[in-house]
Amino acid sequence: MTLSAFLHVQHLLGTGHAVRTAAIGKALAARGVHVTLATGNLLPPTLDTSGLEVVQLPPVKSPDAVFNRLVTPDGTPIDDAWQKARVTETLKAFSARPYDLLLTETYPFGRRQFEFELSELLKLTRSSSRKPMIATSIRDILVRKQELWKEEWMADQALAHYDRILVHSDPEFVRLSDSFPFAERVEHLVRYTGFVGGGPRPVPPEGDGEDEVIVSCGGGAVAKNLLEAALDARPLSRRAGDTTWRLLVGHDIPEADFAAYCARASKGVIVERARRDFPGLLQRARLSVSQAGYNTVLDILIAGVAAVFVPFAQVKETEQTQRAEALATHGRAVMTPEQNLTPERLAAAVDDALALPRKETHVRLGGAEESARILLEDLKARAV
Repeated sequence: MTLSAFLHVQHLLGTGHAVRTAAIGKALAARGVHVTLATGNLLPPTLDTSGLEVVQLPPVKSPDAVFNRLVTPDGTPIDDAWQKARVTETLKAFSARPYDLLLTETYPFGRRQFEFELSELLKLTRSSSRKPMIATSIRDILVRKQELWKEEWMADQALAHYDRILVHSDPEFVRLSDSFPFAERVEHLVRYTGFVGGGPRPVPPEGDGEDEVIVSCGGGAVAKNLLEAALDARPLSRRAGDTTWRLLVGHDIPEADFAAYCARASKGVIVERARRDFPGLLQRARLSVSQAGYNTVLDILIAGVAAVFVPFAQVKETEQTQRAEALATHGRAVMTPEQNLTPERLAAAVDDALALPRKETHVRLGGAEESARILLEDLKARAV
């Protein structure tokens, strides 16, 4: 009998959540599992979802880094009617077939804005005659909450409803307890999978990326400061002013803004949209300049390229700063704050990073495949 898995993912600004979940889905599908990927936002065009049944739920996103309101792709604020429609579509998708596994990405360790939906999904699983195993998929570092009770609520929810917590990190590098004060309470549910990513990607055309400075920003929704500084930093760099700077502009950045960046680009600066062969560009590059999102950092570690991190740290965001600090501590990168970023400061960081001795940082990879192995092992044990 073919096993079935229902994966729920909701990304709000960056695309890393969707990328990791799709990778886990593909690893499960490669082992013969029928996988439904229910996405609460529009998937990036660079994401490979072949082999997955994709269900597009009514899409929603955050319009900014405050994360205190949600809007549809055209900017319309959501209301009670929208929430009811979203719940209806999610439950309909989950009821389309009997599922052996429900995996929620981030929730309950985040995404409390979607409790209206996910609490109903969990309730439906409890009333199902074929009760699925319930797991959650979380990245290496959680965003710390100012109110401790919110973090305690996360642990309570996990203990009440979940059979497994997959943490996508190398425990020798970063542990759940580094960013979650109640990690000990849920430790018996936790399995570390290694980092998710690093799979095959297209090889860039000959010459692309060779000895270049690659400036990237993921989806790009919160990358204005970095891109603005990078456009003018090249002639200010002593160690990288002689090479091509390639700025990869995320697909979440409007076409008008993209056109403006292209028009501003001076000699030696290439501006183009984000590319699926990004990891291959890093393999050839002199330096990477980026934010410190999960997937980007992983690609940089695998490539072994020198790096400057400008972590996204607006409002209450702590995750990227903590990740960038960890690599800087290992002598693996230079970090410069996003606040008050200027072309001069970025150029100085570039020069500092290129002065660092080359280091190899060996981290545990294969997180998608290990996640699939753990989940199938859990399902097998459950059936005994």
